Amino acid sequence: MARFAVDLTPLRKNKNLRYIFISGVISRFGTALTLVALPFQIKELTNSYIAVGAMGAVEITPLIIFALWGGVLADSIDRKKMVWRCEAGALLFSAALLGNSLLHKPHLLVLFIAAAGFSAVDGLSSPSFSAMIPRLVDHDDLPAAQALMSFRWQFSSILGPALAGVIIATSGVKTAYSIDIVTYLISVVFMLKIAAIPPLKDGATRSIKALFGGLQYAASRKDLVGTYIIDLTAMFFAMPNALFPFWADQIHSRWALGFFYAAGVVGSIVVTATSGWMKNFNRYGWAITGAAIGWGICIALAGTTNSLWLVLLFLALAGASDQVSGLCRQTLWNLTIDDEYRGRLAGLELLSYSVGPLAGQLRAGTTAAATSLRTSVISGGLLCIGLVSVAAAKLPEFRNFDLKTNLYAIEQRAKKNKSPNLD
Repeated sequence: MARFAVDLTPLRKNKNLRYIFISGVISRFGTALTLVALPFQIKELTNSYIAVGAMGAVEITPLIIFALWGGVLADSIDRKKMVWRCEAGALLFSAALLGNSLLHKPHLLVLFIAAAGFSAVDGLSSPSFSAMIPRLVDHDDLPAAQALMSFRWQFSSILGPALAGVIIATSGVKTAYSIDIVTYLISVVFMLKIAAIPPLKDGATRSIKALFGGLQYAASRKDLVGTYIIDLTAMFFAMPNALFPFWADQIHSRWALGFFYAAGVVGSIVVTATSGWMKNFNRYGWAITGAAIGWGICIALAGTTNSLWLVLLFLALAGASDQVSGLCRQTLWNLTIDDEYRGRLAGLELLSYSVGPLAGQLRAGTTAAATSLRTSVISGGLLCIGLVSVAAAKLPEFRNFDLKTNLYAIEQRAKKNKSPNLD
């Protein structure tokens, strides 16, 4: 069993990674509360599938704009400064949500503006954060470090939503927003302790030319393009999160709303806790494809039952499938992309795993409004299965990716072994 246990070695020997881990656990807990409170408040104000789904729609544009530009900034300025400043910016949007929730009649527009603001801040910070990790840890520790970064998010994402339902039911959304503000303050303190991560001397300039340089590099890598397409397809057609507040009502389990959000993360954390298998695994293309198909199967099955516990079980299995894909995608990216492009490619990676879910929320909401919640869930899962299979069949370079033989992976391994990390 020791071969499958998550590897804690990077945390033990790398203080910068420890600070990032602690900061993330605390910050993500508060974020998880807000991620439940925000759509819940929209649902309470409007009682509309489309309005809740529209939250994803308003987040897409700022995410695309700021993720692409955030990638350029990640390759041209200190990545640590970028991350902690964005954490401080997110705190301000949480404060706006708290102030709005204290009004006698909260404004719906403020909720959508805050959702767009969080999306913009996430777009700016995530490329820098993703690009930080390969600079801070040894090359051979990257798979384990990535699993630990996933674990820190998952732990808070289980605890946060599970408590969010109770907190919202007993104290209202204002308490959830207040806790989020406190967690952001603590997060900033820990982020300031991390070593500076300045750009490379010959790094990218802050220009449109640098942005297009990153896009050209990504387009030249068919294995990378495959990871983007597969995840976008799976998330767009089979992301049911916008339906959770209505789904809980439909099966008479409103009290369990937080469990709907946490179920997928429970599956994810099981995969992460047993991620030691990644040390000797190399066939990432097949793993990502199979995991995306598994996600679609589980989502479709969740839509076939009115049993709360079966729904949660299938959502947990879907989360486990998604985490296999996520770990393999992130490791593939970290082990094959040159640091010169890492920030810009991290921006594209953010779009690949964020735009799909956001657009998928709108698809799920509009389909449910036109047909029914069950039809929206089941049809999305089936479309995911079919279209992921077709996409993988059309992308042989991605499908057959092998870490041992991939030329980019071999090149990066040689480069990293020649240069020390920043700890």
